[in-house]
Amino acid sequence: MPKSEAQKELEVYRKTGDAYLSNEDKNMNFSKSDKPNKNIKEEILLILQQVCDPEIPVLSILDLGIVRGIIPIDDEIEIIITPTYSGCPAMDAIAIDIKLKLIEYGYKKVKVSYTLSPAWTTSWMTLEGKNKLKQYGIAPPNDKNEKDFQKRINNLLFKEEENIECPQCHSTHTNLLSQFGSTACKALYQCLDCREPFDYFKCH
Repeated sequence: MPKSEAQKELEVYRKTGDAYLSNEDKNMNFSKSDKPNKNIKEEILLILQQVCDPEIPVLSILDLGIVRGIIPIDDEIEIIITPTYSGCPAMDAIAIDIKLKLIEYGYKKVKVSYTLSPAWTTSWMTLEGKNKLKQYGIAPPNDKNEKDFQKRINNLLFKEEENIECPQCHSTHTNLLSQFGSTACKALYQCLDCREPFDYFKCH
């Protein structure tokens, strides 16, 4: 079975100790630790790239931005994750997948914790993750990255309906069919040019 890019990266890291950390990764809630623990965290990030969202398998949990902390404590690893919304049914499956993947790579004691504050937002998704969504046929969130929380909420609640770009033909001549698509975090649209229905990953 061919190796994934994440598996190849992990092999390179284990040989050279060199891992790439994105800006999102660097801003995670890492605990204060010495250099050996830092190396462990970098290795775990590469492993977590192989853990996918069960509802959207083209996205890793790092693409989603739900991994908020990696804390090595003695021989135990604690992973802190944030649900995309309260009550998300995928979180238990993700927690199990995290444990199984880390055990596969030799980490025997793994604890997965949840945090609800700060609440997850689509602005935490990586650009690569948004591009993967589009290639998969789901319109990515049209997130304007508003810094002001109240302005963001007002826009989500009261702004006029946007013309979401169709991921199939790239037309913006689209129409909202339902506020809920295949899952609660997506809305259902239809393109008025190619006539194809598609999911839109709603901004949070």
